[in-house]
Amino acid sequence: MNLHMASTARVSRHGFVLLITLIALQAQYSFVHAQTSQAKAQDKSFVVEYYYKVRWGNADEFIRLFKKNHYPVLKKEMELGRILRVDAVKPRYHNTEDGRWDYRVTIVWKNVETAHDDFNSETIIKQLFPDQETFKREEQRRFEILLAHWDLPITSINLDEK
Repeated sequence: MNLHMASTARVSRHGFVLLITLIALQAQYSFVHAQTSQAKAQDKSFVVEYYYKVRWGNADEFIRLFKKNHYPVLKKEMELGRILRVDAVKPRYHNTEDGRWDYRVTIVWKNVETAHDDFNSETIIKQLFPDQETFKREEQRRFEILLAHWDLPITSINLDEK
């Protein structure tokens, strides 16, 4: 092997080693960045507003059934630490039919992962409601009188931040 070929081979090997090192460092940075982002997401609460539009004349029945059958399940999830807060509001006055909603329930989840995990509340429901036939019948009725339901994840905006 002549001197030029040996020099080129040495540079090529060094270039290859440098390239592999850079790729490894980039991968490590990406991994650490992903872990940091995931840790931040796990520490940050996740807020969702749940809107309910009920058939005219059935709003009181809907909220009565919600408070009786669904709210206790949410409270149990609060005890488990999955949910940080649950609030509900209704409009003071009525709105146009196309923009009307009757109740907005805001749930502050522990984090985005908790809000979207595969948690099964069946155990809680069976514990809270031993009379499953009544529970199922009332939940069926709650959804029968519901015209529309939508979920809206929200993010707070700091208006003082520049």
